[in-house]
Amino acid sequence: MPGLIVVVALLVFLVVTLAKGVRIVPQGEEWIVERLGKYLVTLTPGLSVLIPYFDRVAYKVTTKDIILDVQEQEVITRDNAVILTNAIAFIKVTDPVRAVYGITNFQEAIRNLVMTTLRSIVGEMELDEALSSRDRIKARLRESISDEALDWGISIKTVEIQDIKPTESMQRAMELQAAAERERKAVVTRAEGSKQAAILEAEARLESSKRDANAQVALATSSAESIRRVADAIGEQSTPMMFILGEKYIHAMEKLAASDNAKMIVLPADLQEVVKRFVGMRG
Repeated sequence: MPGLIVVVALLVFLVVTLAKGVRIVPQGEEWIVERLGKYLVTLTPGLSVLIPYFDRVAYKVTTKDIILDVQEQEVITRDNAVILTNAIAFIKVTDPVRAVYGITNFQEAIRNLVMTTLRSIVGEMELDEALSSRDRIKARLRESISDEALDWGISIKTVEIQDIKPTESMQRAMELQAAAERERKAVVTRAEGSKQAAILEAEARLESSKRDANAQVALATSSAESIRRVADAIGEQSTPMMFILGEKYIHAMEKLAASDNAKMIVLPADLQEVVKRFVGMRG
C-alpha cells in the first residue's frame, strides 16, 4: 500500500508538471509568461513549452476586436442644457505587453477615457449644435483618445455615438419653446398679411383717385373744347344759341314730365321770350 501511494503521487506530479510545461494557445489570444515574477515571453497561438514551476502564464490577452459599451451619462452643454449621451467603442490590442503592464485595466481605462472626452467635446457645444453634430463629435472623440490608447498598446478602430438626446425636462422645455416659436411665426405671418392687404388697399385707392382726377380733367377739357367750338360756331348771332337752349329746355321738361314725382308742369306761353330773358340774365 505505501508503494502504491508513492506511484500514484508520482503519476499525479508528472501530469501536473506536463500540464504546466506544455501549453496550447488558442487562435485570437496571446499569453504573457513570467519567470519568477518577471516578464519572459509572449506566447502566440499554437503549442508552447514552458519550464514548470518557474514559468507561469500571468495574463491571457485576446487579440480580437473588443466591444466596449460606454454607459449613459449626463452632459452639460455650453448653454447650460443637460443632455444624455452614450457611446460604443471598438478596440484592438496591438501590443499585449504594454496593454497588461502599462495600465491596470485597459478596458476600464478606455471606457473612462471615452466618457471624459465625450463630456469635454459636448460641453464646448450648444444644445442645437450637439444634437445635430453626431458625426463631428464621433470624429473628434476618436482623434482625441487615439494617442492615449496607443501608449497602452491599444488601437481604436472606431467610436460610435449610440444616442444623444435631451433629458425629459429639457424635452418638455424644448416642446414649449417650439410651440411658442410656431405661434410667433403665425402671428408674424398674419401681421405681414394684414400689412400687405392695407398697402394694396391704399395703393388701390390712390390709383382710383388718380384715375378719377384724370377723368375729371379730361371731362373738363372736353367741356371747355365743346363750349369753345359752340362759341366759335355761333359767333355774334343769338338765334342758334337760343335754339340750342330751347332744345335743351324742352328735353329737360320731357324728363321732368316723365318723372313719377311730377304731378303738374307749367310751361311758359312765350318760350322764345323766356329763352331771350335767360340769355340776357346770363349776359
